[in-house]
Amino acid sequence: MSDSPPDAPAPAPLPPDASRERIIAAATSLFADHGYDGTSTRRIAAEAGLNMATVAYHVGGKPDLYREVMLRAHLAEQKVLTDALAAFRELAPADPVAAVTGLVDRYLDFCLDQPHIPALWMRRWLSDAAEFADLEAAYARPLIEAVTDTVREVVPAGPSAAPADVEMTVWTVLWSTHGFCRSGIRADVPRFRAHLRSLVLRDLGLGARDARDQERG
Repeated sequence: MSDSPPDAPAPAPLPPDASRERIIAAATSLFADHGYDGTSTRRIAAEAGLNMATVAYHVGGKPDLYREVMLRAHLAEQKVLTDALAAFRELAPADPVAAVTGLVDRYLDFCLDQPHIPALWMRRWLSDAAEFADLEAAYARPLIEAVTDTVREVVPAGPSAAPADVEMTVWTVLWSTHGFCRSGIRADVPRFRAHLRSLVLRDLGLGARDARDQERG
């Protein structure tokens, strides 16, 4: 009789949905950290703890997986901005300063909570995944336009002589927030938040005086 212990039972296979979600989570992390061009399907499979055939079965090829990752990032961003703009429209007529700072805060908090989303877009700005040129028009541009149009319509013109370039202000928030969230300097979040608020209020002609009045009120 052999003294060797019996073989351990093979682990039960993951349910199909669990395997797919594990693959997407692994791909999201790798695409954010290394870019689409710097990530192989083999590496995604290894990160997910699955074989290449299982990855192909659940998500198809790497292009299909990238589109799924970017779609999920877009839907998450779309939801938070839809909710934030609804709150902005309600508050802005009575208190434009509070509405603007609230919108800025919501977007900054979203990016801090979901750092892979700024990372994915910053990779694209560095010419990663250049073959997917349609994603900016499909995902980024509609959200930028929604924020720009809402701010133009709802925020009254400030006392500044020059009209605000609202679209460029929105892009500035996007660029700077994404860059800051990728920096990992969490200790400077309050300082960056105050700076971002001040920058946007100044650009929109609302200014520091209005912000101080709002804080006192």
